[in-house]
Amino acid sequence: MQKYRVTIIMSTSRLSLFFFYAILIILVNPTINAQRDPRVLHECSTTGNVTSNSTLRENLNTLISTLSSNTQIDYGFYNFTAGEGTNKVYATGLCRADLSPTDCRSCVNMSAHELLQLCPTQKEGVMWYMNCTARYSNNSIFGVMETKPTRALTSGVVSNLTEFNAVLKPLFRDLRFRASAGGIFRKIAVGTAYYKSDNYTIYGLMQCSPDLLEMDCSNCLVEAQSSFQDCCSKYSGVRILAPSCNLRIEREQFYGSTLVESPPSLSPPPLPPPPTKGKGTNSSKTIIAIVVVVVILVVIIICICISLRVRKQRKKAKMDEISSTESLHFDFPTIRVATDNFSDANKLGQGGFGVVYKGRLSNGQEIAVKRLSPGSGQGDLEFKNEILLVAKLQHRNLVKLRGFCLEGCERLLIYEFVPNGSLDQVIFDPTKRAYLDWQTRYKIIEGIARGLLYLHEDSRLRIIHRDLKTSNILLDDEMNPKIADFGMARLVILDQTHINTNRIVGTYGYMAPEYAYHGHFSVKSDVFSFGVLVLEMICGQKNGYFRNEENGEDLLTYAWTNWRNMTASNIIDPTLGVGSTTEIIRCIHIGLLCVQENAADRLTMASVVLMLNSNSITLSVPSRPAFFIHSNVEPDSQSDQSLLLASTNDASITELHPR
Repeated sequence: MQKYRVTIIMSTSRLSLFFFYAILIILVNPTINAQRDPRVLHECSTTGNVTSNSTLRENLNTLISTLSSNTQIDYGFYNFTAGEGTNKVYATGLCRADLSPTDCRSCVNMSAHELLQLCPTQKEGVMWYMNCTARYSNNSIFGVMETKPTRALTSGVVSNLTEFNAVLKPLFRDLRFRASAGGIFRKIAVGTAYYKSDNYTIYGLMQCSPDLLEMDCSNCLVEAQSSFQDCCSKYSGVRILAPSCNLRIEREQFYGSTLVESPPSLSPPPLPPPPTKGKGTNSSKTIIAIVVVVVILVVIIICICISLRVRKQRKKAKMDEISSTESLHFDFPTIRVATDNFSDANKLGQGGFGVVYKGRLSNGQEIAVKRLSPGSGQGDLEFKNEILLVAKLQHRNLVKLRGFCLEGCERLLIYEFVPNGSLDQVIFDPTKRAYLDWQTRYKIIEGIARGLLYLHEDSRLRIIHRDLKTSNILLDDEMNPKIADFGMARLVILDQTHINTNRIVGTYGYMAPEYAYHGHFSVKSDVFSFGVLVLEMICGQKNGYFRNEENGEDLLTYAWTNWRNMTASNIIDPTLGVGSTTEIIRCIHIGLLCVQENAADRLTMASVVLMLNSNSITLSVPSRPAFFIHSNVEPDSQSDQSLLLASTNDASITELHPR
């Protein structure tokens, strides 16, 4: 028999409580303690106590004592209640699926009775035997996922930890998927993997309480796997025990050959008995009947297989479209370690879709992790969209996607870490923007233009970003711009001029009028956003918050009025100091050509890049810019916010702090 180490994964207070109960058991019942298997673990709750003669305790005693007569554990699981109102108690039992009903009932009864002795006054308790788990509580535990408390049993040590973890990674993923996809009778999966360094087969098992939903089972097993990585990844024999699920690996097969994933009631009906000897006519009829039955069985099996295949495809729909990027997949425990469990110290910013954290992988590489919140506006569609788009894009002015993680309810995007943050954190800061001389700003404008040109014309795909703004421009250590956040981007056919949509997304102040009003977007929509961004770079003020005190004009109105009156120098940020005034005014001219109301009159990004790189190209006279947001109140006033919140589309009205 293997010698097991017991690891307790809980807080200091629970650790003290554990030793207190251990001493109590020795003093009260030394016989039980002497006979107990060291691999038998339990936990008594600290949420409240009851007296031994209370109604709740009597109900619990009655429930446990009549367990064997009230239950029929054909599938290794039961759940029963006793009592009413505040004195109602709940109990569950879960066995490993290869146990016979008799052995399962015996294991659950023994563990439940022993648990009552070990937790004489507690309202909740859980007991883990080698082959079964028993729980009771004064609160409903049916269909409720619980991962705490967690215990671990370990034995043996592996020689090559890197290879061992690499072998376990696909095994755990397969077991978790198959176990969580089990039906209402059993949620269990077993499998093997070969560990070459020590030349043996690893036997693995994952199991959930079958009353859990598929997503809850998967999340519980993800937590169990995380506990394995935290405490026990160097051991060859490990059991991770939680109230709602468990995980186990061993060097030898520990489960029986009768372990199956489907309940007997779901098996196909047996074949009819072989025909008896008789007359030729009767024999022919018998043969025909057998053939008909066999054909019907084959058809039923085919239908079941097709149904299961369709179900599997639906369950994996989130991953089917990104199967080509499987090499970019990261495990959730790896990212959790890299970000120090998503600590606030590593938080880079927060936006409408979630929080961005800084992380460091085991090889020393720094990353930025975008953790999408479950209630964010970016759902599975945007998540898959960002992976499929960014993974195919390669340009120095686009942020690089390092990978992604999709496990349970967690959806993570892993990007390269860009040290200087986002452009809005610099250009709109009165102190920081003073360090951005005109040469640096011009380099940033050129880089953004080249990145957009690549998206619109030079990449294998034609992509419209739809949310270009200063907060989605990141700056590397040399102040080179990188376009980020492709969750709202759209693919278009190369010769397609425009697209209509009923779901308007983006940020007010940067959206072209035809898009904001009618849902029409094209590459000229991105050109409009670029023109706004250029004018913001020159004046150092944000378009949405800009107000001219004399006339109440917004930035676009103010820029066009001054350019028309030949007083364009009024637009230039005073902190720029000495610079090429001619070049700055030319950029104002280019910006105004990008924000014209008629989309057909706006420049293309190809012409913008040419104009930025050559002063010999003559610029046409811009027409009046598009004005579609007017307000004479301060941007943080209640009325202005109410106006924006009343919008019926999905346009963003918050500023994100990017990576």
